[in-house]
Amino acid sequence: MRRLRNILLAAMAALCCFGASAQELNCTFDVDSKKVKNANKDIFNTLKEAVNEYLNTTVWTDAQFAANEKIECKMFLTVAEYDESSGLMKGDLQIQSSRPVYNSSYTTTLINFKDTRVEFTYDNNEQLVYNEQEMQSNLTAILNFYALFVIALDFDSFALNGGDPYYEKLANIVRMAQSSGEMGWKAFEDSKNRSAILSAYTDKQTSAIREVFYNYHRLGLDQMVTSVDKGRATVTQQMETLKSIYDVAPMSVCLSMFKDAKMDELVNIYSKANSTEKEKVYELLYPLYPTETERLNKIKKTENN
Repeated sequence: MRRLRNILLAAMAALCCFGASAQELNCTFDVDSKKVKNANKDIFNTLKEAVNEYLNTTVWTDAQFAANEKIECKMFLTVAEYDESSGLMKGDLQIQSSRPVYNSSYTTTLINFKDTRVEFTYDNNEQLVYNEQEMQSNLTAILNFYALFVIALDFDSFALNGGDPYYEKLANIVRMAQSSGEMGWKAFEDSKNRSAILSAYTDKQTSAIREVFYNYHRLGLDQMVTSVDKGRATVTQQMETLKSIYDVAPMSVCLSMFKDAKMDELVNIYSKANSTEKEKVYELLYPLYPTETERLNKIKKTENN
C-alpha cells in the first residue's frame, strides 16, 4: 500500500509533497427530507449534489493518494426542520468512515457518529467555497470539520500521531466557528458537539485515544493476517488504555465514539479467544459500557470453535 508507506514516512519526518496533490476522499453524502412537509424538495437535491462535489473535489491535505487509496466515508443528513423563507435547515448528520485491513478483504469502521446539533442556511444552487483561513458558512465549516476529522483518524490508524497536521486544521476551524456564535461549536455547550470531539482527541487527559487507534489498527488488526493471537493480544492491551481514559474522563465523547465504531467488531475479534482473555476484556469494558450488556455478554460467552 503506497499510502501506508507514505504515512509511515510522515510519522518519522515532516510530511513532504512529491508532485501534485490528489483528492483524499471517496465520500457519499445523502439527504433524508421525509420529515419536512409542504416544501419544494428540489432544494435538497441541489444540496446533495453541491455537498458531494465539495467533499470529493476539495483537496484537503498535501498527502499523495492514488485513486484506489482514497478514504471511504459517508455522511447522511436527516433534515428535521426547513424554513423556505430563510433557507434555514436543522437536523442531524451521521458520519461514517472505514479503512481496509492490511492484506485482507476486510474493512474496519473508524467512525460511526451522529451529530445531533446541525443547523445551517443554504440557498438553492449556492456555491460552496473552501477557504482554510475564513469561515464561509456554517455548512462548509461543518463539512470541513468532519472531512478533516475523517482524514485525521485515518492517518492516526496507520502511523502513531500521523493525524497531527489535521488536528491543527480542526482546531482552527473550531476557533473560527466559535466566534460565529453558531450552534454545535461552543466549549461546554454539549458533551458531544464538535468542540468536545476536538478536545477528546487533543487534550492531555484523553488524547491517548489516538494511540489506541494506532495500536488497535496497525499493530492489532493489520497483524492478524500473520498471527491472530498476537494481533488480538494487542487489541486487548488497547482496552486497558481505554479503561484508563474512562478513569479520568468517564463522559468523554471519544469513549462512546469508540463503542459505536467497534463494539460489534470486538465481539468478532474475541469469538476465538480463550476464556481468560474474554473475561479480561469483559471486565475492562463493562464499567465503560454498562448499557451494552447484550454485546458484552457475547464477548464473554461465545464458545471457541
